[in-house]
Amino acid sequence: MALRKQSFAPDEFYHLYNRGTEKRTIFLDKEDHQHFLYLMYVCNTTKSIELRNVGENFDRGETIIDIGVYCLMPNHFHILVREKIEGGISKYMRKLLTAYSMYFNKKYKRRGKLYGGVFKSTHADNNNYLKYLYSYMHLNPAKLIDRNWNKNENRGSVNLLKYVFSYPYSSLKEYINLEFRIINPTQFPSYFKKPDDHKKELFEWLSLNDQSEV
Repeated sequence: MALRKQSFAPDEFYHLYNRGTEKRTIFLDKEDHQHFLYLMYVCNTTKSIELRNVGENFDRGETIIDIGVYCLMPNHFHILVREKIEGGISKYMRKLLTAYSMYFNKKYKRRGKLYGGVFKSTHADNNNYLKYLYSYMHLNPAKLIDRNWNKNENRGSVNLLKYVFSYPYSSLKEYINLEFRIINPTQFPSYFKKPDDHKKELFEWLSLNDQSEV
């Protein structure tokens, strides 16, 4: 059994990510994406729940982690979190990934592990890296229309930006619409106080910067 190399500490920030086993696609349609997002919300609770008894209007009450950014890609996901209580991240990810794996295997009539081992994590232990993660995660969808956009000198930054802002499976839509359901930005540094601040930051990244994959 794979063991976690990193421990988590309350009030610290972490980038969590994982991909499908053998890089397989883990979100095959709109329903899959929406179900994972639904689970991201309902699993973030101190309550003991049975998912089959949880409806769309579930009052989750007190949460166990704070989420600042997320992005779902076809074969992997990224989540930026703050450890809120001792063991909160581990408990949350265990519930989230187990529930989604059971859903996926039942829907597609398959068996076996869905993910490539235990979820990965990096400690966002300085301000520059933490701010970088906002752009890194939110720009991930640009790879779906230009896999090597960061190396392409002729990349169409305006079109890439439009695509990123229209992508329905990242937290960017919550920031732009100022409608926070999954994320809780008040527990993270206020790098971007207005929706236009996000647009400016991401356009500068698309126009000027190379982006290294974490």
